[in-house]
Formats: sequence, structure tokens, C-alpha cells
Amino acid sequence: MGTITQALRTAQSGLLVNQRVMDTIAQNVTNVNTEGYSRKIVTLENQALNGTGAGVKISDIIRRVDEGLLKSVRLETAELNTFAVQEDYFSRLQDLFGAPGDNSSISHVLDELTRAVETLVQTPERSLEKTELIRQAENVALTLQDLSNSIQELRRQADQELSTVASEMNTIVNDIDQLNDDIISNSTVSRDTSDLRDQRDQKLTQLSELVDIRYFYRSDGDVVVFTSNGSTLVDTVPPEITHTAASAVTPTTTHAEGDFSGFFIGNSSVPANDQTTSFREGRVKGLIDMRDSVLPDLQSQLDQLGATLRDTLNQVHNRGVAFPGAQEYNGTRIFTESATQTMQLDPTNSADDVAIILFDTSGNESAKTTLNTIMTDAGYTSHGAWQIDDVAATIQSWLRSNGATTATASINTANKFDIALNNTSLGLAFRDETATAAGSTSADVEIGYDSDADGSNDQVFSGFSNFFGLNDLYVDNLGDNIWESDVQAASYTSTAGTMTFRDINGAIGTLTVTGNSSLQDIVDAINIDTTLSVTLTAALVADGNGQRLRISHNEGSSLQITDGNAETILSEINFDIANVRVASTLQVREDIKTAPGLVATGLPQWDSSLGGSGEYFMSVGDETIASALATAMTQNTNFKAAGGLSIVDNTFSQRAAAIVSTNASLASTNDSRLSSQKSLTDSLVFKQQSESGVNLDEEMANLIIFEQAFSAAARVITTINEMFDALERIV
Repeated sequence: MGTITQALRTAQSGLLVNQRVMDTIAQNVTNVNTEGYSRKIVTLENQALNGTGAGVKISDIIRRVDEGLLKSVRLETAELNTFAVQEDYFSRLQDLFGAPGDNSSISHVLDELTRAVETLVQTPERSLEKTELIRQAENVALTLQDLSNSIQELRRQADQELSTVASEMNTIVNDIDQLNDDIISNSTVSRDTSDLRDQRDQKLTQLSELVDIRYFYRSDGDVVVFTSNGSTLVDTVPPEITHTAASAVTPTTTHAEGDFSGFFIGNSSVPANDQTTSFREGRVKGLIDMRDSVLPDLQSQLDQLGATLRDTLNQVHNRGVAFPGAQEYNGTRIFTESATQTMQLDPTNSADDVAIILFDTSGNESAKTTLNTIMTDAGYTSHGAWQIDDVAATIQSWLRSNGATTATASINTANKFDIALNNTSLGLAFRDETATAAGSTSADVEIGYDSDADGSNDQVFSGFSNFFGLNDLYVDNLGDNIWESDVQAASYTSTAGTMTFRDINGAIGTLTVTGNSSLQDIVDAINIDTTLSVTLTAALVADGNGQRLRISHNEGSSLQITDGNAETILSEINFDIANVRVASTLQVREDIKTAPGLVATGLPQWDSSLGGSGEYFMSVGDETIASALATAMTQNTNFKAAGGLSIVDNTFSQRAAAIVSTNASLASTNDSRLSSQKSLTDSLVFKQQSESGVNLDEEMANLIIFEQAFSAAARVITTINEMFDALERIV
């Protein structure tokens, strides 16, 4: 049976509990607009003493939170931020690339170059048209350079932003760890931890914006957080999260080659802690994709466009020469060992030859011969193979014997073929022909090149002057220190063979490649080889939907890479000097830019009626090469796969338009995904807030109920006090 004292204590418990409930209601109402605040609910239970009711007590103060819904919100938030962080980058790319019809777009400036070439065909002798051609050619190069530089600047900014995100993650995971400790310590002494849990939820949501997280709760209230690939972010002692931003970024800067620092979760000296390729969602994923995929793909497309333009126009331009022949030629091909590397003239049929002609200032023939003639006269084998140094020395000897007494022809200190007549009354021209007889049909000769001097040709080139790069229109002034394959599928496996590596110092080493080796197998084999890895770095570089094998010389020296198995491995993947960086360095050859009159518009012509048995001559009005340049600009050219664009035959303007369209499509796709994901995320957030947020109507109703309960408890206490007073009077 209860007593009057027990009744007082029971009423007192009701008073105190209802007071605490109303305090909680006040907290809910006050924080109705506070972000991250979850509605608190006081749960009550009957209090018993020795089996007898002893009032009421607070069982717990719980948060009204749907943990399953909250996890969904965080998952979708991570994906939303993947697209959101890229939105600004795509917007700036849109400004850079424009639309195909914009005057500043790369497709438009290529159209302008085409028009300039077509105009030159009509009047090849006029300097104004040549100047306009060079202006438009340089405009194309400058546009490619500007686009490339802007792309690399965006990559640098993305990399710097990754460093900022790493710092933010460090702060957040340490805050979560501290809140874990506070929750556990307060729970131990039965203190309310609901507000601390709200704060921790806020931190978890902030972390989910940065990276894809998963988490679970332990029985003591501790939360363990890790990424979707299993890297621990919060558990006992938080790991250090680091990323060191690159100070400069170029087209060759990649994470695969170690140029970009890793995004480390844990000790940065442990390679396994680099999680760069493991993230699935969040700002980190969006920035890494932009830096390592989206922007490099666009750069790859530009590099391929620039390289194809360079090679196509140079092929044509090298067939001819400006009237009335050139005073000097400055080759662009680099020969690492010109004393042993050889060339073979027409290795297939031993028929092609190269006419070498000196002209006077009026374009009349002064002297002529053929390359095969002077080489065989000097005691060398007909049609080769001839050592590069010997070819240069023999040409020099013939020039000096035919009026250019101080002429020089040699491999210079930059390992390139230079020719200088040192005689202003003569001009030199080369004309590829199908036979040795003077006046034979003009056609590009085949040049077999044995770059490692092992007795077999490693590559075959078209055009004598083109092989040496004697009269290039476009140059990039890049070294041959980076080699790269075409884009290969991830499933590619090689045949067996032996790769041989050489530089200007000679042999570097060899690598035996077993059959069915993947590109990654080749990369690993090079990088763990103690002989090769000192000089070379191999990497697998993502490109569009495939990958490229890239091998770089660590000291920037020119490389020669050959395959002892009849070039099987190299030819399978079309492994050659890389085009990466071309768009950022392409320019019109400096002497042509300074003197547009050096533009080749014609080539040596043959007239059988001249002299006793026919002579070559040069005409200032010859438009043969100009016309071929125009054809090259307007006809379809084969473009290889690059940056997600497939192999296709297009004109240069069409390929450029495809690049612009691809960029616009990427931006549109990202915008669409962002809009769709935002709608989904907002919907989930609304549901979550409806569940955990404060409902003022409900709080006001509860306030009335507990206010009345409080008043009733107070009334009971008042009544009991009156009863105690009555007892005192009776006593």
C-alpha cells in the first residue's frame, strides 16, 4: 500500500518528467529550421519500487531518424556531387571549344586554312596568298595550343581541388572520431547523446559529399566509416588523408606514370594506400575523372588532330620546294646513331630513285643526278642499305663538285640532317621518281629505315624529303623520348617477341615478351627490370574506351624501340613516337613563318625538249604542290581512335567538328545526369526531413498534453501539501 509520502514522490516524478518533456519540446520548436537537427522524442516508462508503482521515469530520449533512408540519402548525395563538381569544368570547356560554326572554333579555323590553300592554287606566284596561307596555318596551330593549354590548366585546378578535398576529409574524419569518443563517454554515465549523434550525422553527410562511404554502428554507439572499396576512414585512430597537388601539368602528366601524387588514405609511403583508382562517387571521383579521363581524352583528340594535320601536309609539302629551289634544308627526324643506322631506297622493288637537281636563279637546271647514282658511284650497294652519315657525306660531295663548292650536308649536333648550299646563285630540289632515268614519273619513293642497325628494316616511310623532314610545313620541335601505341582494347594480348631499346648512347637493353602478354604485363616487366627501369618508365595510359602503352626515357633522350621478331609486337599495336604534346607545341616552321615565300607551291618539272636530252626546270607559276595541299585539306583522311572518337575517314574540318560536338555532348550528358540525380536526391532528402524534421503542429499538441500533465502533477502535490498541513493540525 502506498503512503502519503509515496504519493508525494510519485507526483514529484511526474512534475520533473513532464518538465523535461516540455524542455525537449522547446528544443524541437527552437530548432525547427536548424539544418541537421532531428526531432527528439522522450520515451517514458512506469517506475516501480519493490513491485509497487513509484511514478514515472524517462526511459530514453531518442531521435526520430530513419537510418535506412539516411543511408540512401548519403549514397545519392555522393553520386550527385560526382556530377556537380564537374559542372563548372564542363561549362568552361564549352566556352573554350564553342560550337562548330563559331569563328573561334577549331573547325572554323581549319575551314579558313582550307580556303587560304584553295586561293593559293589560283595564284601560286603571289606573295600575298602565301602570307595568308601561313597566317591561317599559324592560326590553326595557335588555336590548338590555346585549347591544349586551357585543358592542362583545368587539369591542374582539378588536382589542386583534390588537395583541398583531402584536407577537408581529414578534418571531418577527425571530428567524427572525436564525436564517437564523446558519445561513448556520455552514454557510459547515462547522459543524453542525441545532439551529439545529430552532429555526427551532419559530419557523415558532409563526408558523403566528398567520397562514397559505407558505415555501421557498434553496440556502444561508435560508428565505423569506410569507403565503398573497404578503405577505413574512421575506426579507433583515423588515418591521415593526403594528396599533394602538382605544381605544373602538361599533356604527359599522368597518375599512371607517377606524375600526379596519389590520393592516400593512410601512410603515403605505402603504395597500397593510394586509392586514386578506387573511388566510385563523390567530389573526389568527379575531380579524378575530370583530371585523368575527361580532359586527357579531349587532349588526345586534339593531339591526334594536330599530328594528322602535321603528317598529311608535311607529306605533300616535302614533295616540292619554293621557286627556284632551296638554299638550305633543316631536317626534323632525329637519328640517335647516324653512323650505324641505315636507309634503303625502295626496299620492295629496288626501282624508285630520288632526282637531285641544282637550279639557277631563273629556275633552269644547273646540274642533276640521282641518289642511287651518286651512292653507287661512291662504291655503295645499289639502293642501299646506306648508313645515314654516308648518305649525307655523298650528297655533300656531289654538291661541292657541281657548283656549290662550300656546301655542307651532315647530321648536326641535334642529330638531324642539315643541308646548306652557301651559294645564293643556286637552289636545290629533290624529286621522287619511279625510276633512275631522268624525267621518270614523279611519285613518293619508299624508304626502308633500319633504326637499330641489325640488318633489317624496322619501318618503311614514303618520300625521301619527308623521311628526313627536310621541307616540313608544320613542326613541333619535340624530342623522340616518348613512344606510344595506338588505342588498344583491355583484352589485347601480344605475340611473342623481343623488344630492343636504344638511345643516343647506344643499347639500353632488351625485353623478352612471351606470347599472350597483356600491355600491363609488358609495363610491369619493364618497370621491374633493373637494367631497363633505370632509363625507361613504362605505363598503361587510359584513352577513351581503351588504353595505350607508353614508354618514356627518364632523361628525355631520343629513343629507338624495335622488335627482333620482324616488328610483330610493335606493328600489332602500331607502336611509334608518341603524338602526345603535339597540339600544345605545333607551329609553322620558323623560317617559313618569317619568309612566306618559302612555301612550296610547285616541284621540279621535266621537259624532254630542253637541252640535248631533256632538262628539269622550276616555274614560279607551278601550282602542283598547292593543289595537292588543297586536296589534302578537302579529301577524307584516315583518323585513328583517340579520346573516345573511333577510327574514321573524315576531312580535317569534320574531325574538328566531331571534337567540338563530343565536348558539347559530354557537357549535355553531365548536365542531364546532374538534373536527374538532383531530383532524386532532393526527393530523398525531403522524405528524410519529413521523417526526422520537427512538425510544429505535432509539437504544439504535445505541449498542451504535457502542460496539462505538468499542471495535474502540480495539483496533486498541492493537494498532498494540504493533507500534510491537516495532519500537522491534527497532531
